[in-house]
Amino acid sequence: MSKILVTGGGGYIGSIATYLLLQKGYQVVVLDNLSTGHKGPIDYLIAKFPDKIKFYNKDIRDNLDDVFEKEKNIEAVLHYAASCLVDESMKLPEKYFSNNVCGSNNLLTYMLKNGINKIVFSSTCAVYGEANYVPVDEKHPTNPTNPYGESKRMVEKIIEWYGRQKGLSYVILRYFNVCGASDDGEIGDSKKPSTLLVQNAVRAALNIAPFFLTCPEVDTPDKTPIRDYVNVVDLNEAHILALDYLINGGESHIINLGTGTGNSVKEVLTKVQDITGFEFDIKSATPRQGEYAKMIANIELAYKILGWRPLRSLSDSVMSLAKWYKSHPNGWEE
Repeated sequence: MSKILVTGGGGYIGSIATYLLLQKGYQVVVLDNLSTGHKGPIDYLIAKFPDKIKFYNKDIRDNLDDVFEKEKNIEAVLHYAASCLVDESMKLPEKYFSNNVCGSNNLLTYMLKNGINKIVFSSTCAVYGEANYVPVDEKHPTNPTNPYGESKRMVEKIIEWYGRQKGLSYVILRYFNVCGASDDGEIGDSKKPSTLLVQNAVRAALNIAPFFLTCPEVDTPDKTPIRDYVNVVDLNEAHILALDYLINGGESHIINLGTGTGNSVKEVLTKVQDITGFEFDIKSATPRQGEYAKMIANIELAYKILGWRPLRSLSDSVMSLAKWYKSHPNGWEE
């Protein structure tokens, strides 16, 4: 089975990707500087799959010669490593352009230098900015409204140029709002505090932490933003399908990942309370910057190219998060 390099494999989405790859028989090399990722899921996976996973505590901006010298026959890269907080990017744009853009270019340079020409890149719907129409398809104009989205679009362009000039094969996956944990509840989101709505609502329902409403008032029926909430396992299964697609000679594409449906913030809060059976107080907080009113994915291309459709509902995501947080109320404690 193929050897895959996963950047950001100690993070929320990347650790679940690593778990799925290992379960499917891949060998995995994890690269993470643990600035926002965690050693906990990596240690858990090393114990569970001792002969299948290697870990390197490295920043994607580092000299990576030693990794590629030791790890021969890497077939492709799943690139998750990034700074990813919209509000923070409005305050610290330099962090986002350094880590996301310079780091990704450094990674790509080492990949191509070592003959690795396949990458699945985790991008974001934030590259679109405010939606001109919904659902948003891949032809929608890109007009980021925050440095996070801009940094991801810049990396997309770098990848596209390397595709044209250096023979890089790629699938760029623009995903919408991620939620849930692994189906068995063994690996989940460990951010403290999390900026993700469903995670925070479940934590509040389990009385782990208070809930603070941080969304601005927007032009939707209940005045709260509408988003497309995709399950993290569904999301990562699409990444693995994209990986197999490239390994089997597929052409390069940019593809949206979501559910094709949307829920407002208030609808999500009601659903979490209904599913868990616990009500919680909703406290007001300073609204986040850089948010927009409505974002729902058109996911037809994902099915056409990858044969992918989401299989898990918002309720499934809430239940998997409840499993995760009941056993790890404070996330990975290291």
